[in-house]
Amino acid sequence: MAAPKKGRSASAQSKPGRSLALILIAIVALTGGMFLSGHTTPRLGIDLAGGTSITLRAVPEAGQESAINKTNMDTAVDIMNRRVNGLGVSEAEVQTQGRDNIIVNIPKGTNSEEAQKQVGTTAKLYFRPVVATEVSGAAATGSPSPSPSGSASGDKATDKATDKATEKATDPSTSSSSPSATPTSQGRAVTDGLKADATPSTSTSPAASASPSASGGAADTGKLEAQYAALDCTDKKARAKAGDGSKPTDSTVACGQNSQGQWQKYILGPAEVDGTDVDKAEAVLNTTTGAGWTVTMKFTDGGSKKFAAITGKLAQNQSPQNQFAIVLDGEVVSDPYVSQALTGGNAEISGNFTQESSQSLANMLSYGALPLTFKEDSVTTVTAALGGEQLQAGLIAGAIGLALVVLYLVLYYRGLALIAVASLLVSGALTYVIMALLGPTIGFALNLPAVCGAIVAIGITADSFIVYFERVRDEIREGRSLRPAVERAWPRARRTILVSDFVSFLAAAVLFIVTVGKVQGFAFTLGLTTLLDVVVVFLFTKPLLTLVARSKFFSSGHSWSGLDPKRLGAQPPLRRTRRPAQPAAGPVDPKEA
Repeated sequence: MAAPKKGRSASAQSKPGRSLALILIAIVALTGGMFLSGHTTPRLGIDLAGGTSITLRAVPEAGQESAINKTNMDTAVDIMNRRVNGLGVSEAEVQTQGRDNIIVNIPKGTNSEEAQKQVGTTAKLYFRPVVATEVSGAAATGSPSPSPSGSASGDKATDKATDKATEKATDPSTSSSSPSATPTSQGRAVTDGLKADATPSTSTSPAASASPSASGGAADTGKLEAQYAALDCTDKKARAKAGDGSKPTDSTVACGQNSQGQWQKYILGPAEVDGTDVDKAEAVLNTTTGAGWTVTMKFTDGGSKKFAAITGKLAQNQSPQNQFAIVLDGEVVSDPYVSQALTGGNAEISGNFTQESSQSLANMLSYGALPLTFKEDSVTTVTAALGGEQLQAGLIAGAIGLALVVLYLVLYYRGLALIAVASLLVSGALTYVIMALLGPTIGFALNLPAVCGAIVAIGITADSFIVYFERVRDEIREGRSLRPAVERAWPRARRTILVSDFVSFLAAAVLFIVTVGKVQGFAFTLGLTTLLDVVVVFLFTKPLLTLVARSKFFSSGHSWSGLDPKRLGAQPPLRRTRRPAQPAAGPVDPKEA
Protein backbone atom coordinates (compact mmCIF):
# COMPACT_ATOMS: atom_id res chain seq x y z
CA MET A 1 0.00 0.00 0.00
CA ALA A 2 1.48 3.32 -1.06
CA ALA A 3 2.05 5.91 1.63
CA PRO A 4 0.24 9.23 1.26
CA LYS A 5 2.21 12.00 -0.41
CA LYS A 6 4.23 14.18 1.92
CA GLY A 7 2.44 17.40 2.80
CA ARG A 8 -1.05 16.06 2.16
CA SER A 9 -3.33 15.78 5.17
CA ALA A 10 -5.90 13.07 5.42
CA SER A 11 -7.60 14.61 8.44
CA ALA A 12 -10.47 15.95 6.35
CA GLN A 13 -11.14 12.45 5.03
CA SER A 14 -10.37 10.34 8.09
CA LYS A 15 -11.68 12.67 10.82
CA PRO A 16 -14.60 14.67 9.44
CA GLY A 17 -16.29 14.38 12.83
CA ARG A 18 -14.00 17.09 14.22
CA SER A 19 -15.32 19.71 11.80
CA LEU A 20 -18.92 18.68 12.42
CA ALA A 21 -18.37 18.84 16.19
CA LEU A 22 -16.80 22.31 15.86
CA ILE A 23 -19.73 23.81 13.97
CA LEU A 24 -22.20 22.09 16.31
CA ILE A 25 -20.45 23.66 19.33
CA ALA A 26 -20.56 27.07 17.62
CA ILE A 27 -24.31 26.77 16.99
CA VAL A 28 -25.00 25.68 20.57
CA ALA A 29 -22.85 28.50 22.01
CA LEU A 30 -24.45 31.20 19.85
CA THR A 31 -27.95 29.89 20.59
CA GLY A 32 -27.20 29.86 24.31
CA GLY A 33 -25.94 33.44 24.10
CA MET A 34 -29.10 34.45 22.28
CA PHE A 35 -31.37 33.04 25.03
CA LEU A 36 -29.19 34.45 27.81
CA SER A 37 -29.35 37.92 26.26
CA GLY A 38 -33.14 37.75 26.15
CA HIS A 39 -33.20 38.79 22.47
CA THR A 40 -34.57 35.68 20.79
CA THR A 41 -35.83 37.42 17.66
CA PRO A 42 -34.02 39.78 15.27
CA ARG A 43 -34.68 43.44 15.83
CA LEU A 44 -37.01 44.73 13.11
CA GLY A 45 -36.41 47.92 11.16
CA ILE A 46 -38.88 50.74 10.88
CA ASP A 47 -40.36 49.44 7.61
CA LEU A 48 -41.32 46.16 9.31
CA ALA A 49 -42.04 47.21 12.89
CA GLY A 50 -43.67 50.55 12.05
CA GLY A 51 -42.68 54.07 13.00
CA THR A 52 -41.71 57.41 11.47
CA SER A 53 -38.96 58.20 8.97
CA ILE A 54 -37.90 61.86 8.66
CA THR A 55 -35.63 63.15 5.89
CA LEU A 56 -33.89 66.45 6.70
CA ARG A 57 -31.94 68.56 4.23
CA ALA A 58 -29.15 70.87 5.41
CA VAL A 59 -29.47 74.49 4.25
CA PRO A 60 -26.48 76.81 4.85
CA GLU A 61 -26.70 80.50 5.53
CA ALA A 62 -25.90 82.92 2.72
CA GLY A 63 -22.21 82.87 1.94
CA GLN A 64 -21.62 79.78 4.11
CA GLU A 65 -22.10 77.05 1.50
CA SER A 66 -18.87 75.37 2.58
CA ALA A 67 -20.45 74.71 5.99
CA ILE A 68 -22.08 71.59 4.56
CA ASN A 69 -19.20 69.18 5.13
CA LYS A 70 -18.65 65.82 6.77
CA THR A 71 -17.53 67.24 10.12
CA ASN A 72 -20.54 69.51 10.53
CA MET A 73 -22.97 66.86 9.34
CA ASP A 74 -21.53 64.29 11.78
CA THR A 75 -21.84 66.83 14.58
CA ALA A 76 -25.46 67.46 13.62
CA VAL A 77 -26.13 63.70 13.72
CA ASP A 78 -24.62 63.53 17.21
CA ILE A 79 -26.84 66.37 18.43
CA MET A 80 -29.96 64.83 16.92
CA ASN A 81 -29.12 61.52 18.54
CA ARG A 82 -28.97 63.29 21.89
CA ARG A 83 -32.35 64.90 21.24
CA VAL A 84 -34.07 61.67 20.28
CA ASN A 85 -32.56 59.88 23.27
CA GLY A 86 -33.93 62.66 25.44
CA LEU A 87 -37.38 61.54 24.37
CA GLY A 88 -36.67 58.11 25.81
CA VAL A 89 -36.27 56.45 22.39
CA SER A 90 -33.70 53.67 22.59
CA GLU A 91 -33.83 52.28 19.04
CA ALA A 92 -33.88 55.39 16.88
CA GLU A 93 -31.52 55.63 13.91
CA VAL A 94 -29.93 58.91 12.85
CA GLN A 95 -27.54 58.83 9.92
CA THR A 96 -26.35 60.95 7.02
CA GLN A 97 -27.47 60.27 3.47
CA GLY A 98 -25.40 61.69 0.69
CA ARG A 99 -23.81 65.09 1.18
CA ASP A 100 -26.57 67.19 2.73
CA ASN A 101 -29.33 64.86 4.01
CA ILE A 102 -29.95 63.29 7.40
CA ILE A 103 -32.37 60.39 7.86
CA VAL A 104 -34.04 59.95 11.25
CA ASN A 105 -35.90 56.67 11.78
CA ILE A 106 -37.98 56.52 14.95
CA PRO A 107 -39.76 53.25 15.85
CA LYS A 108 -43.36 52.99 16.88
CA GLY A 109 -44.42 53.92 20.40
CA THR A 110 -42.90 57.42 20.15
CA ASN A 111 -44.68 60.73 19.84
CA SER A 112 -43.77 61.38 16.21
CA GLU A 113 -44.84 65.03 16.32
CA GLU A 114 -42.58 65.76 19.30
CA ALA A 115 -39.70 63.83 17.71
CA GLN A 116 -40.20 65.70 14.45
CA LYS A 117 -40.05 68.99 16.32
CA GLN A 118 -36.94 67.99 18.24
CA VAL A 119 -34.81 66.85 15.32
CA GLY A 120 -35.90 69.53 12.89
CA THR A 121 -34.76 72.58 14.86
CA THR A 122 -31.31 74.13 15.08
CA ALA A 123 -29.28 73.34 18.20
CA LYS A 124 -29.39 75.99 20.94
CA LEU A 125 -26.18 76.55 22.88
CA TYR A 126 -25.93 78.99 25.78
CA PHE A 127 -23.40 79.93 28.47
CA ARG A 128 -25.29 80.38 31.74
CA PRO A 129 -23.93 81.16 35.23
CA VAL A 130 -24.42 78.37 37.78
CA VAL A 131 -26.52 79.47 40.76
CA ALA A 132 -26.82 76.13 42.58
CA THR A 133 -26.14 72.47 41.84
CA GLU A 134 -26.20 69.12 43.55
CA VAL A 135 -26.41 65.43 42.79
CA SER A 136 -29.92 64.48 41.77
CA GLY A 137 -31.84 61.38 42.85
CA ALA A 138 -31.15 59.43 46.04
CA ALA A 139 -28.27 61.72 47.11
CA ALA A 140 -30.19 64.95 46.53
CA THR A 141 -30.97 67.19 49.48
CA GLY A 142 -33.98 68.79 47.85
CA SER A 143 -32.79 72.37 48.38
CA PRO A 144 -30.44 74.65 46.46
CA SER A 145 -26.83 74.52 47.56
CA PRO A 146 -24.95 77.65 46.58
CA SER A 147 -21.81 76.65 48.47
CA PRO A 148 -19.83 73.55 49.39
CA SER A 149 -20.88 73.69 53.00
CA GLY A 150 -23.66 71.34 54.01
CA SER A 151 -24.48 70.00 50.54
CA ALA A 152 -23.55 67.34 48.07
CA SER A 153 -21.81 69.86 45.84
CA GLY A 154 -18.76 69.81 48.08
CA ASP A 155 -18.18 66.11 47.48
CA LYS A 156 -18.99 65.72 43.83
CA ALA A 157 -17.69 66.65 40.44
CA THR A 158 -19.71 69.31 38.73
CA ASP A 159 -18.92 68.63 35.14
CA LYS A 160 -20.01 66.33 32.38
CA ALA A 161 -19.22 62.63 32.45
CA THR A 162 -16.73 63.16 29.65
CA ASP A 163 -14.87 65.70 31.79
CA LYS A 164 -12.46 64.68 34.55
CA ALA A 165 -12.37 66.93 37.57
CA THR A 166 -9.74 69.42 38.62
CA GLU A 167 -9.96 69.44 42.40
CA LYS A 168 -9.28 72.29 44.81
CA ALA A 169 -8.71 71.77 48.51
CA THR A 170 -11.48 72.51 50.95
CA ASP A 171 -12.47 72.09 54.55
CA PRO A 172 -16.09 70.85 54.65
CA SER A 173 -16.57 72.27 58.10
CA THR A 174 -15.73 75.79 57.03
CA SER A 175 -18.67 78.09 56.42
CA SER A 176 -19.14 79.19 52.85
CA SER A 177 -19.83 82.72 53.93
CA SER A 178 -16.33 83.14 55.31
CA PRO A 179 -14.12 85.16 53.01
CA SER A 180 -11.19 82.88 53.78
CA ALA A 181 -12.98 79.68 52.85
CA THR A 182 -11.54 77.90 49.85
CA PRO A 183 -14.30 76.37 47.76
CA THR A 184 -14.44 72.85 46.45
CA SER A 185 -14.78 73.09 42.71
CA GLN A 186 -14.24 70.08 40.57
CA GLY A 187 -15.35 71.82 37.41
CA ARG A 188 -12.90 72.53 34.63
CA ALA A 189 -10.69 75.56 34.80
CA VAL A 190 -11.09 78.18 32.11
CA THR A 191 -8.17 80.53 31.56
CA ASP A 192 -6.47 82.52 28.83
CA GLY A 193 -3.70 79.97 28.94
CA LEU A 194 -2.69 78.19 32.09
CA LYS A 195 -5.14 77.32 34.85
CA ALA A 196 -4.72 79.58 37.86
CA ASP A 197 -6.40 78.91 41.20
CA ALA A 198 -7.68 81.88 43.10
CA THR A 199 -9.62 82.25 46.32
CA PRO A 200 -13.03 83.71 45.51
CA SER A 201 -14.33 86.41 47.74
CA THR A 202 -17.97 86.18 48.63
CA SER A 203 -20.95 83.98 47.83
CA THR A 204 -24.38 85.04 46.84
CA SER A 205 -27.60 83.23 47.54
CA PRO A 206 -29.66 81.50 44.88
CA ALA A 207 -32.48 83.90 45.43
CA ALA A 208 -30.24 86.87 44.86
CA SER A 209 -28.68 85.38 41.76
CA ALA A 210 -32.01 84.47 40.28
CA SER A 211 -33.98 87.51 41.23
CA PRO A 212 -35.77 90.44 39.59
CA SER A 213 -34.05 90.59 36.27
CA ALA A 214 -33.56 86.86 36.09
CA SER A 215 -36.90 85.56 37.13
CA GLY A 216 -39.20 88.51 37.44
CA GLY A 217 -39.52 88.75 41.24
CA ALA A 218 -39.64 86.80 44.47
CA ALA A 219 -42.68 84.78 43.38
CA ASP A 220 -40.89 83.52 40.30
CA THR A 221 -37.77 82.83 42.35
CA GLY A 222 -39.79 80.68 44.74
CA LYS A 223 -41.32 78.84 41.82
CA LEU A 224 -37.87 78.18 40.37
CA GLU A 225 -36.59 76.83 43.68
CA ALA A 226 -39.66 74.58 43.92
CA GLN A 227 -38.95 73.21 40.46
CA TYR A 228 -35.36 72.61 41.47
CA ALA A 229 -36.35 70.77 44.64
CA ALA A 230 -38.79 68.54 42.72
CA LEU A 231 -36.47 67.86 39.79
CA ASP A 232 -35.19 64.28 39.53
CA CYS A 233 -32.58 64.12 36.76
CA THR A 234 -32.36 60.34 36.95
CA ASP A 235 -35.78 60.25 35.23
CA LYS A 236 -35.54 60.56 31.43
CA LYS A 237 -38.89 62.31 31.13
CA ALA A 238 -37.99 64.77 33.88
CA ARG A 239 -34.68 65.55 32.14
CA ALA A 240 -36.45 66.13 28.83
CA LYS A 241 -38.94 68.54 30.42
CA ALA A 242 -36.45 70.41 32.61
CA GLY A 243 -36.46 74.08 31.69
CA ASP A 244 -39.37 73.77 29.23
CA GLY A 245 -40.76 77.14 28.25
CA SER A 246 -37.85 79.15 29.65
CA LYS A 247 -36.37 81.91 27.55
CA PRO A 248 -32.65 82.71 27.25
CA THR A 249 -33.31 85.80 29.40
CA ASP A 250 -34.88 83.71 32.20
CA SER A 251 -33.28 81.68 34.96
CA THR A 252 -34.00 78.00 34.59
CA VAL A 253 -33.34 74.50 35.90
CA ALA A 254 -31.33 71.92 33.98
CA CYS A 255 -29.68 68.52 34.25
CA GLY A 256 -26.18 67.27 33.50
CA GLN A 257 -23.96 64.29 34.21
CA ASN A 258 -20.80 64.45 36.30
CA SER A 259 -17.53 62.51 36.01
CA GLN A 260 -18.81 59.77 38.33
CA GLY A 261 -21.72 59.10 35.99
CA GLN A 262 -24.20 60.69 38.41
CA TRP A 263 -26.94 63.03 37.26
CA GLN A 264 -26.84 66.53 38.70
CA LYS A 265 -29.48 69.22 38.77
CA TYR A 266 -28.80 72.92 38.40
CA ILE A 267 -30.32 76.33 38.90
CA LEU A 268 -28.89 78.46 36.10
CA GLY A 269 -29.01 82.19 35.59
CA PRO A 270 -29.97 83.98 32.36
CA ALA A 271 -27.86 83.22 29.29
CA GLU A 272 -24.95 85.63 29.12
CA VAL A 273 -23.29 84.29 25.96
CA ASP A 274 -24.97 82.68 22.98
CA GLY A 275 -23.56 79.74 21.00
CA THR A 276 -23.33 81.90 17.91
CA ASP A 277 -20.85 84.08 19.81
CA VAL A 278 -18.32 81.23 19.57
CA ASP A 279 -16.33 81.72 16.38
CA LYS A 280 -14.30 78.52 16.66
CA ALA A 281 -13.73 75.65 19.09
CA GLU A 282 -11.01 73.02 18.78
CA ALA A 283 -9.57 70.09 20.71
CA VAL A 284 -5.84 70.73 21.14
CA LEU A 285 -3.07 68.62 22.64
CA ASN A 286 -1.14 71.04 24.84
CA THR A 287 2.38 69.61 25.16
CA THR A 288 4.15 72.84 26.14
CA THR A 289 2.54 73.16 29.57
CA GLY A 290 1.70 69.52 30.15
CA ALA A 291 -2.02 70.28 30.33
CA GLY A 292 -2.77 67.41 27.93
CA TRP A 293 -5.91 67.60 25.81
CA THR A 294 -7.72 70.92 26.13
CA VAL A 295 -10.58 72.71 24.37
CA THR A 296 -9.82 76.15 22.99
CA MET A 297 -12.51 78.69 22.20
CA LYS A 298 -12.29 81.79 20.05
CA PHE A 299 -15.13 84.29 20.37
CA THR A 300 -16.49 86.84 17.95
CA ASP A 301 -15.98 90.53 18.73
CA GLY A 302 -19.36 90.79 20.39
CA GLY A 303 -18.92 87.45 22.12
CA SER A 304 -15.55 88.53 23.52
CA LYS A 305 -17.14 91.46 25.34
CA LYS A 306 -19.98 89.32 26.72
CA PHE A 307 -17.59 86.59 27.86
CA ALA A 308 -15.24 89.09 29.53
CA ALA A 309 -18.16 90.62 31.42
CA ILE A 310 -19.60 87.34 32.74
CA THR A 311 -16.23 85.82 33.67
CA GLY A 312 -15.32 89.00 35.54
CA LYS A 313 -18.47 88.64 37.64
CA LEU A 314 -18.11 84.90 38.21
CA ALA A 315 -14.48 85.17 39.30
CA GLN A 316 -15.62 87.13 42.36
CA ASN A 317 -17.92 84.37 43.64
CA GLN A 318 -17.46 81.14 45.54
CA SER A 319 -18.12 77.69 44.15
CA PRO A 320 -20.40 76.75 42.50
CA GLN A 321 -21.26 80.36 41.63
CA ASN A 322 -17.87 80.88 40.03
CA GLN A 323 -18.85 78.33 37.37
CA PHE A 324 -20.69 78.78 34.12
CA ALA A 325 -22.69 76.00 32.50
CA ILE A 326 -22.38 75.21 28.80
CA VAL A 327 -25.97 74.25 28.01
CA LEU A 328 -26.84 72.46 24.78
CA ASP A 329 -30.53 71.91 24.10
CA GLY A 330 -31.33 72.33 27.78
CA GLU A 331 -28.69 69.88 29.05
CA VAL A 332 -25.47 70.88 30.80
CA VAL A 333 -22.56 69.38 28.88
CA SER A 334 -19.81 71.03 30.95
CA ASP A 335 -19.59 73.49 33.86
CA PRO A 336 -16.04 74.88 34.17
CA TYR A 337 -15.08 77.44 36.83
CA VAL A 338 -13.23 80.70 36.30
CA SER A 339 -10.76 82.48 38.54
CA GLN A 340 -10.21 85.68 36.56
CA ALA A 341 -11.86 87.83 33.93
CA LEU A 342 -11.06 86.57 30.42
CA THR A 343 -10.76 89.61 28.20
CA GLY A 344 -8.66 88.40 25.27
CA GLY A 345 -11.42 86.87 23.19
CA ASN A 346 -9.88 83.44 23.61
CA ALA A 347 -10.33 80.84 26.33
CA GLU A 348 -9.10 77.37 27.10
CA ILE A 349 -10.92 74.67 29.05
CA SER A 350 -8.34 72.43 30.70
CA GLY A 351 -8.41 69.35 32.89
CA ASN A 352 -7.99 65.60 32.52
CA PHE A 353 -9.46 65.45 29.04
CA THR A 354 -9.03 62.49 26.73
CA GLN A 355 -8.79 63.04 23.01
CA GLU A 356 -12.32 61.72 22.53
CA SER A 357 -13.90 63.79 25.30
CA SER A 358 -12.13 67.00 24.22
CA GLN A 359 -13.23 66.53 20.61
CA SER A 360 -16.78 65.79 21.74
CA LEU A 361 -17.00 69.04 23.73
CA ALA A 362 -15.35 71.02 20.93
CA ASN A 363 -17.93 69.67 18.45
CA MET A 364 -20.77 70.67 20.74
CA LEU A 365 -19.36 74.18 21.15
CA SER A 366 -18.91 74.47 17.40
CA TYR A 367 -22.44 73.30 16.68
CA GLY A 368 -23.91 76.25 18.55
CA ALA A 369 -22.35 78.50 15.92
CA LEU A 370 -22.92 76.17 13.01
CA PRO A 371 -24.35 78.13 10.07
CA LEU A 372 -26.72 75.29 9.19
CA THR A 373 -30.44 74.83 9.44
CA PHE A 374 -32.42 71.76 8.45
CA LYS A 375 -35.61 71.62 6.44
CA GLU A 376 -37.88 68.62 6.18
CA ASP A 377 -37.94 67.01 2.76
CA SER A 378 -40.27 64.18 3.70
CA VAL A 379 -41.95 62.50 6.65
CA THR A 380 -43.08 58.91 6.14
CA THR A 381 -45.18 57.04 8.66
CA VAL A 382 -45.29 53.24 8.54
CA THR A 383 -47.94 51.50 10.60
CA ALA A 384 -47.19 48.27 12.42
CA ALA A 385 -49.90 46.57 10.38
CA LEU A 386 -48.28 47.57 7.08
CA GLY A 387 -44.89 46.51 8.37
CA GLY A 388 -46.32 43.12 9.38
CA GLU A 389 -47.78 42.66 5.90
CA GLN A 390 -44.43 43.46 4.31
CA LEU A 391 -42.64 41.02 6.60
CA GLN A 392 -45.20 38.33 5.85
CA ALA A 393 -44.85 38.90 2.11
CA GLY A 394 -41.07 38.71 2.41
CA LEU A 395 -41.21 35.48 4.39
CA ILE A 396 -43.63 33.95 1.88
CA ALA A 397 -41.30 34.91 -0.97
CA GLY A 398 -38.39 33.37 0.89
CA ALA A 399 -40.34 30.17 1.57
CA ILE A 400 -41.31 29.87 -2.10
CA GLY A 401 -37.72 30.40 -3.21
CA LEU A 402 -36.44 27.85 -0.70
CA ALA A 403 -39.09 25.32 -1.75
CA LEU A 404 -38.15 25.68 -5.43
CA VAL A 405 -34.47 25.21 -4.64
CA VAL A 406 -35.17 22.09 -2.57
CA LEU A 407 -37.46 20.69 -5.28
CA TYR A 408 -34.76 21.15 -7.89
CA LEU A 409 -32.16 19.49 -5.67
CA VAL A 410 -34.40 16.48 -4.98
CA LEU A 411 -35.28 15.96 -8.64
CA TYR A 412 -31.75 16.34 -9.91
CA TYR A 413 -29.50 15.17 -7.08
CA ARG A 414 -31.84 12.77 -5.25
CA GLY A 415 -30.01 11.47 -2.16
CA LEU A 416 -27.44 14.26 -2.29
CA ALA A 417 -30.34 16.67 -1.75
CA LEU A 418 -30.42 15.55 1.91
CA ILE A 419 -26.91 16.93 2.38
CA ALA A 420 -27.83 20.17 0.63
CA VAL A 421 -31.01 20.66 2.70
CA ALA A 422 -29.15 19.92 5.95
CA SER A 423 -26.51 22.48 4.96
CA LEU A 424 -29.20 25.07 4.18
CA LEU A 425 -30.79 24.45 7.59
CA VAL A 426 -27.45 24.94 9.35
CA SER A 427 -26.78 28.12 7.38
CA GLY A 428 -30.29 29.40 8.17
CA ALA A 429 -29.88 28.66 11.89
CA LEU A 430 -26.54 30.48 12.06
CA THR A 431 -27.95 33.46 10.15
CA TYR A 432 -30.98 33.75 12.44
CA VAL A 433 -29.01 33.49 15.69
CA ILE A 434 -26.34 35.96 14.57
CA MET A 435 -28.96 38.49 13.43
CA ALA A 436 -30.74 38.18 16.78
CA LEU A 437 -27.46 38.85 18.59
CA LEU A 438 -26.42 41.74 16.33
CA GLY A 439 -29.58 43.69 17.22
CA PRO A 440 -28.60 44.54 20.82
CA THR A 441 -24.86 44.40 20.04
CA ILE A 442 -24.44 46.82 17.12
CA GLY A 443 -28.02 47.99 16.58
CA PHE A 444 -28.60 45.93 13.42
CA ALA A 445 -32.24 46.07 12.35
CA LEU A 446 -33.77 43.61 9.92
CA ASN A 447 -35.59 45.65 7.30
CA LEU A 448 -37.29 44.56 4.09
CA PRO A 449 -34.15 44.93 1.87
CA ALA A 450 -32.26 42.81 4.43
CA VAL A 451 -34.92 40.11 4.08
CA CYS A 452 -34.39 40.29 0.30
CA GLY A 453 -30.66 39.85 0.85
CA ALA A 454 -31.33 36.70 2.88
CA ILE A 455 -33.53 35.35 0.07
CA VAL A 456 -30.82 36.01 -2.53
CA ALA A 457 -28.35 34.23 -0.24
CA ILE A 458 -30.36 30.99 -0.58
CA GLY A 459 -29.34 30.80 -4.22
CA ILE A 460 -25.70 31.69 -3.47
CA THR A 461 -25.48 28.97 -0.80
CA ALA A 462 -27.16 26.37 -3.01
CA ASP A 463 -24.75 27.26 -5.82
CA SER A 464 -21.80 26.25 -3.63
CA PHE A 465 -23.31 22.82 -3.02
CA ILE A 466 -24.00 22.34 -6.73
CA VAL A 467 -20.38 23.19 -7.62
CA TYR A 468 -19.08 20.55 -5.22
CA PHE A 469 -21.63 17.89 -6.20
CA GLU A 470 -20.87 18.34 -9.89
CA ARG A 471 -17.14 17.95 -9.28
CA VAL A 472 -17.80 14.69 -7.44
CA ARG A 473 -20.04 13.44 -10.25
CA ASP A 474 -17.36 14.32 -12.82
CA GLU A 475 -14.86 12.16 -10.93
CA ILE A 476 -17.34 9.26 -10.91
CA ARG A 477 -17.89 9.67 -14.66
CA GLU A 478 -14.17 9.15 -15.11
CA GLY A 479 -14.48 5.77 -13.46
CA ARG A 480 -13.47 6.46 -9.88
CA SER A 481 -15.28 5.09 -6.85
CA LEU A 482 -17.13 7.47 -4.51
CA ARG A 483 -14.66 7.90 -1.64
CA PRO A 484 -11.67 8.88 -3.84
CA ALA A 485 -14.00 11.00 -5.97
CA VAL A 486 -15.13 13.03 -2.91
CA GLU A 487 -11.55 13.84 -1.96
CA ARG A 488 -10.24 14.48 -5.48
CA ALA A 489 -13.17 16.76 -6.30
CA TRP A 490 -12.77 18.93 -3.20
CA PRO A 491 -9.63 20.97 -4.13
CA ARG A 492 -11.08 22.09 -7.46
CA ALA A 493 -14.54 22.75 -6.00
CA ARG A 494 -13.00 24.66 -3.09
CA ARG A 495 -11.19 27.08 -5.40
CA THR A 496 -14.35 27.75 -7.40
CA ILE A 497 -16.47 28.27 -4.27
CA LEU A 498 -13.96 30.67 -2.73
CA VAL A 499 -13.67 32.76 -5.90
CA SER A 500 -17.46 32.91 -6.31
CA ASP A 501 -18.06 33.87 -2.68
CA PHE A 502 -15.27 36.45 -2.79
CA VAL A 503 -16.93 38.18 -5.74
CA SER A 504 -20.30 38.17 -3.94
CA PHE A 505 -18.76 39.50 -0.71
CA LEU A 506 -16.84 42.21 -2.60
CA ALA A 507 -20.04 43.36 -4.27
CA ALA A 508 -21.82 43.44 -0.89
CA ALA A 509 -18.96 45.40 0.72
CA VAL A 510 -18.88 48.01 -2.06
CA LEU A 511 -22.66 48.36 -1.91
CA PHE A 512 -22.53 48.78 1.87
CA ILE A 513 -19.86 51.50 1.66
CA VAL A 514 -21.33 53.61 -1.15
CA THR A 515 -24.97 53.47 -0.02
CA VAL A 516 -26.84 54.45 3.11
CA GLY A 517 -30.13 53.68 4.76
CA LYS A 518 -32.14 50.63 3.89
CA VAL A 519 -29.94 49.51 1.00
CA GLN A 520 -27.17 48.96 3.52
CA GLY A 521 -29.40 46.34 5.16
CA PHE A 522 -29.45 44.37 1.91
CA ALA A 523 -25.67 44.66 1.53
CA PHE A 524 -25.00 43.72 5.15
CA THR A 525 -27.19 40.62 5.02
CA LEU A 526 -25.73 39.54 1.69
CA GLY A 527 -22.18 39.88 3.01
CA LEU A 528 -23.01 38.07 6.24
CA THR A 529 -24.66 35.11 4.51
CA THR A 530 -21.79 34.90 2.01
CA LEU A 531 -19.28 34.52 4.85
CA LEU A 532 -21.52 31.92 6.50
CA ASP A 533 -21.69 30.02 3.21
CA VAL A 534 -17.91 29.52 3.33
CA VAL A 535 -18.10 28.38 6.97
CA VAL A 536 -20.93 25.91 6.29
CA VAL A 537 -19.37 24.41 3.15
CA PHE A 538 -15.97 23.90 4.81
CA LEU A 539 -17.12 22.75 8.25
CA PHE A 540 -20.38 20.97 7.44
CA THR A 541 -21.06 20.10 3.80
CA LYS A 542 -17.63 18.66 2.97
CA PRO A 543 -17.25 16.61 6.22
CA LEU A 544 -20.84 15.35 5.95
CA LEU A 545 -20.31 14.17 2.35
CA THR A 546 -17.12 12.44 3.46
CA LEU A 547 -19.10 10.54 6.09
CA VAL A 548 -22.00 9.51 3.85
CA ALA A 549 -19.55 8.35 1.18
CA ARG A 550 -18.66 5.52 3.56
CA SER A 551 -22.25 4.30 3.72
CA LYS A 552 -23.38 1.44 1.51
CA PHE A 553 -26.30 3.40 0.06
CA PHE A 554 -24.05 6.05 -1.48
CA SER A 555 -20.84 4.10 -2.06
CA SER A 556 -22.64 1.33 -3.96
CA GLY A 557 -24.12 3.90 -6.35
CA HIS A 558 -27.78 3.30 -5.49
CA SER A 559 -30.12 4.63 -8.16
CA TRP A 560 -31.63 7.10 -5.63
CA SER A 561 -28.30 8.24 -4.24
CA GLY A 562 -27.71 10.69 -7.07
CA LEU A 563 -24.33 9.04 -7.67
CA ASP A 564 -25.33 6.06 -9.79
CA PRO A 565 -22.42 5.45 -12.23
CA LYS A 566 -24.77 4.10 -14.92
CA ARG A 567 -27.05 7.15 -14.82
CA LEU A 568 -23.99 9.39 -14.91
CA GLY A 569 -22.55 7.57 -17.93
CA ALA A 570 -19.40 6.54 -16.09
CA GLN A 571 -16.57 4.99 -18.07
CA PRO A 572 -15.33 1.56 -16.99
CA PRO A 573 -12.32 1.80 -14.72
CA LEU A 574 -9.02 1.87 -16.55
CA ARG A 575 -7.06 -1.36 -16.25
CA ARG A 576 -3.49 -2.14 -17.39
CA THR A 577 -3.10 -5.03 -19.81
CA ARG A 578 0.14 -7.03 -20.16
CA ARG A 579 1.77 -7.51 -23.53
CA PRO A 580 2.27 -11.17 -24.74
CA ALA A 581 5.65 -12.61 -23.87
CA GLN A 582 8.25 -12.41 -26.66
CA PRO A 583 10.49 -15.48 -27.47
CA ALA A 584 14.06 -15.21 -26.38
CA ALA A 585 16.48 -13.99 -28.99
CA GLY A 586 18.95 -16.61 -30.42
CA PRO A 587 20.81 -17.71 -33.56
CA VAL A 588 18.65 -18.05 -36.64
CA ASP A 589 18.64 -21.47 -38.41
CA PRO A 590 19.57 -20.96 -42.06
CA LYS A 591 17.09 -23.65 -43.13
CA GLU A 592 14.22 -21.88 -41.41
CA ALA A 593 15.33 -18.64 -42.95
